[in-house]
Amino acid sequence: MLWNQLQEQTVELGWDFYGPVLLFVVLVALAVPVWAAIGAAAIMMLYVSGALPLSLVGESLFHGIDHFALTAVPLFILTGDVLVRTGLSRKFLDVAEALTQFAKGGFGSATVLVCGMFAAISGSDAAGAAAVGRMTIDRLVESGYPRPYACALVAAGACTGILIPPSIAYIIIGLVLGISASTLFLAALIPGIAILLSILATNIIMNRLYGWEGGGNISFGEWASRLGVALKSGWYAFIVPGIIFYGIFSGRMTPTEAGATAVVVTIIMGFILGTLKLSDFPAMLVSSAKVNGVILPIIAFSLPLAQALAILGVPQGFVAAATSVSDETWVLILMMIGILIAAGCVMETTPNIVILAPILKPLADNIGMNEIQFCIMMITALGVGFITPPLGLNLFVVSGLTGESILKIAWWAIPFVFFMLVVTVFIAYVPAISTTLLPDIYK
Repeated sequence: MLWNQLQEQTVELGWDFYGPVLLFVVLVALAVPVWAAIGAAAIMMLYVSGALPLSLVGESLFHGIDHFALTAVPLFILTGDVLVRTGLSRKFLDVAEALTQFAKGGFGSATVLVCGMFAAISGSDAAGAAAVGRMTIDRLVESGYPRPYACALVAAGACTGILIPPSIAYIIIGLVLGISASTLFLAALIPGIAILLSILATNIIMNRLYGWEGGGNISFGEWASRLGVALKSGWYAFIVPGIIFYGIFSGRMTPTEAGATAVVVTIIMGFILGTLKLSDFPAMLVSSAKVNGVILPIIAFSLPLAQALAILGVPQGFVAAATSVSDETWVLILMMIGILIAAGCVMETTPNIVILAPILKPLADNIGMNEIQFCIMMITALGVGFITPPLGLNLFVVSGLTGESILKIAWWAIPFVFFMLVVTVFIAYVPAISTTLLPDIYK
């Protein structure tokens, strides 16, 4: 575990730290791929500081990704891709729409729900934003929503991709901090649903204020009838998330085994329904490989960088600096949340986790925060960063999908950021939200 490499004394940081950090910032600003920027910074830091012989860098890179738990990452990515190509994701939308049709603003709520359903399978926020956005944004506009708001709604809902288990982010932070991914999945269930409900509540409030979408004027019998029809025609789509949830939370499967089973079942269902052909496989595998090819190099290069930071004493230096500002627990928690949201604005989840988790974890330990609660707070705050104006990653995804202005989308994203931030603060200050479902040993 990376933070165990920390030394007790505080270390004065010099150019062996600031130089690589400056190099990383410059490379990212020049649009160099994040993995390459991290790799260059890591190699420079190792070379200048002598923290690790450069001859061992290659071995360190391969060792960093040589973990069974990481096998689940490409499996969940592939499951999400197969889900879209087989049309099963549209069955989720049909059921979500039927479920929320009784309420005013029903299709907006259905969009948020289908984001949550997709999150429970793919574990990726960007994939969810793209997949759900293609299905719903035009229909949201037809229902009366302004296009920038429709984009902001999808961007916010897609944040649940890393917050609702199973999530790639929890697999990675579990790997970095030495915590079981299954334990983190269980702990994230209530917080993930709380975030989803906050997005739903925001949409309902906004719809009430502006009166964008009508509806909701149906009897209980008609609502039950439409829901029954939707479930009858699409019940089989829920087999996939059912397998994942039952397998992981019952303890009968590891996340990797659940992901592998979900891929096989989804492919078989695609063949049975006639929506998947052998000719679809090359494009499908290439698409998933591209996403996976972005994640794993970042992990590989981030781990040596995190090791170098630990050896240089950056984590305990950060703890000393933070506690010199204030020794009040609530202030330090807010400081961590602010750092994580800012980081989530400008960088993807994976490098943020691998670099920041070992730095912030000692501070969380110092104020007595439960390590499970810390992980949930970290991923949730990073998720909020994905839609925090003006640089949130999901804002760029939906902007690229629709051609809508980033600034217009960002303006409408502000209410979602506020309500999600409220939930994040509760998660940070109330351990029971993250630990209620866990065995006593983790509380």
